[in-house]
Amino acid sequence: MKHVCSRWGVLILIALRSGTHRFSELRRKMDGVSEKMLAQSLHALVEDGFVVRVQYPVVPPFVEYSLTDAGEEVAAKVADLADWIEVNTPEVITRRAELAEQEA
Repeated sequence: MKHVCSRWGVLILIALRSGTHRFSELRRKMDGVSEKMLAQSLHALVEDGFVVRVQYPVVPPFVEYSLTDAGEEVAAKVADLADWIEVNTPEVITRRAELAEQEA
């Protein structure tokens, strides 16, 4: 759960819903992630069985990442939650501001 719900884990799962991607493609899609953090997050998701890593024996190294069946399932759920958060964030911000005004 920690890896699926992490900031970068969520973004990786959502990005891979559109298909197989190379490391560099994922890095471009996720503005702000360091190479180290992306590698660590991908490694954790591979170990958890949500992502498949395929390395081709060529120079320079060519590695692709895609979702497993379990990854597809969890990515759909994570995407639904991310969509809900995006739609409802303004309302949450408004409620926080109203509460802050009442407490002041």
